[in-house]
Amino acid sequence: MIVCVCRRVSDRDIARHAHAGMGFDDIQFELGVATQCGRCEGCARDVVAQCHASRPVAALHNMLVAPHAHGAGV
Repeated sequence: MIVCVCRRVSDRDIARHAHAGMGFDDIQFELGVATQCGRCEGCARDVVAQCHASRPVAALHNMLVAPHAHGAGV
């Protein structure tokens, strides 16, 4: 779905950058989202927040699993 019509930025573009660890300000600078009319800013921020909200659980899971995996081979 196109989030930013002015710059033709999709939710997938925003999500890809957010999953790479970028915050909204960095994504805005990189993609130009919400830099013209500004109507898409709320939606773009929501996409970034959803991506970041889903990430800590996976990161925590990986941190908990990794020590056990290393200890099993010793």
